[in-house]
Amino acid sequence: MELQEIDIFIEKDGQVKLEVRGVKGPGCLDLTRDLEKALGGAVEREMRPEAYEAIEQSNQEQQKQGF
Repeated sequence: MELQEIDIFIEKDGQVKLEVRGVKGPGCLDLTRDLEKALGGAVEREMRPEAYEAIEQSNQEQQKQGF
């Protein structure tokens, strides 16, 4: 299992930014759900390329199996 990390950045204006590393697919949303809730919810979300890797792999596997 790859190391999962959350970096938290707090800007001078109080805006909080979370960056998740080591998670493929939408699992990053599960990983940050409680933290986002404690911070008052997500204002903006930008998915990194890793978030789409598991989805693409699943689609390719289904195509190979004829689904």
